[in-house]
Amino acid sequence: MNLDIDRIRDKCAQLRLHGLETEFPHISEAAVKEELSYTAYLEKLLDTEITVKDTRSKTTMLRMAGLPAVKTLDDFDFKHASGVSKVQMQELSSLTFVPRAENVVFLGPSGVGKTHLAAALGYLGTQHKMKVKFITATDLLMQLDIAKRQDKYQTYLKRNIMNPSILIIDEVGYIPMNEDNGNHFFNVISKRYERSSIVITSNLPFSQWESIFAGNKALTAATVDRLLHHSHIVNITGESYRLKEKRKSGLMKITTD
Repeated sequence: MNLDIDRIRDKCAQLRLHGLETEFPHISEAAVKEELSYTAYLEKLLDTEITVKDTRSKTTMLRMAGLPAVKTLDDFDFKHASGVSKVQMQELSSLTFVPRAENVVFLGPSGVGKTHLAAALGYLGTQHKMKVKFITATDLLMQLDIAKRQDKYQTYLKRNIMNPSILIIDEVGYIPMNEDNGNHFFNVISKRYERSSIVITSNLPFSQWESIFAGNKALTAATVDRLLHHSHIVNITGESYRLKEKRKSGLMKITTD
């Protein structure tokens, strides 16, 4: 019987049926006990393989996404953050904005949960087996600059900018851009405009984005126009969650004038 099992496992490995390779002995024992018909037994085998492949696919998508951590909407404190509609976030969690090539922009001060919400949408995307890429604005611009100097700019755009179904750019506005960086960023927005979705977090309202682009009004207007044309805006206000937790733990003293 062990030789039979070894031969079957070998054939499963050749066919890349990794779920059946490990699970078929247990399924076979259960099928005997339950007196399953041949067709019911075959269906159970196939269901097992489908489940394993689905899990592997989601795991691979999650690993490739580069999310800073696994975040979910269930973990988000909607009571702490002001301006975040739970209904709006539940609607966005359906991911219907992705096939419509719409954007999502989270605006607000540091520590109010912008990255959490963006990462949560990214995580949902991976669980729907969508290609997701999470990157900070600083890293994105640095990588684009390197790719251009190495004459690999178009290759980088194709693989890293156009390939993902959801591109998440975190922390836009924390560091001002020089002229080259501003052109890189505009190129990213322009390439994906009406083709694929972008999720962005920024600590600055759009009225202050001109400062991001070193005072270039034309480039600012062109970028914001494309970004906002098909977009969902989530304005978040409130105190930094991290500072609040530090005060609770006694790591920060409350000062008064």
